[in-house]
Amino acid sequence: MPTAHEAEKQHTGPEEADQPPSMSSHAGPPAPPSRNPCCLCWCCCCSCSWSEGRRPAWRASGESKLQPLPSCEACSTPSPEEVQSWAQSFDKLMHSPAGRSAFRAFLRTEYSEENMLFWLACEELKAEANQHVVDEKARLIYEDYVSILSPKEVSLDSRVREGINKKMQEPSAHTFDDAQLQIYTLMHRDSYPRFLSSPAYRALLLQGDSQSSHEA
Repeated sequence: MPTAHEAEKQHTGPEEADQPPSMSSHAGPPAPPSRNPCCLCWCCCCSCSWSEGRRPAWRASGESKLQPLPSCEACSTPSPEEVQSWAQSFDKLMHSPAGRSAFRAFLRTEYSEENMLFWLACEELKAEANQHVVDEKARLIYEDYVSILSPKEVSLDSRVREGINKKMQEPSAHTFDDAQLQIYTLMHRDSYPRFLSSPAYRALLLQGDSQSSHEA
């Protein structure tokens, strides 16, 4: 017969310990609605589809509730003018699929790629109209990027966190708007200047100059 300690271990797991705020003070979070999986890849430049066959392994890994983004091989090579425009403003960089891909690769070298992943996930959430899908995506975003137990937790202040916890009682497409703006501002002020002075960006500029000289 299992001891009390063993019984407790059998009924307690990481999934129970890391859940968004409950919809009710007496009941745990509702199970995700039964439906066909939607695309949760949130790629910055390509539209891949969700693979149902990968979902069990994705859930079992425990490392991330959201499918890792593809590496954006579908991005077209940016023109020299486009690469130069990224230095004009952070908005221009973030509005360029190739720019987001290059910036994301830079963030990965600084171990802060989760900031871009969170921002992209929020963009995808805001474009969703189906409330059942919104509920599920909001829960996944919370577990992956807001929960203090997540290895990919983004840096948010207490005011924004409290606001998210309240909004998670009735999730909407705009549940994470304040958090998304805070992370966007963080990337703009902190990571963007370093990206512009990085070897990776300078290499893209040189590649553009070389391309222009060959065309001339």
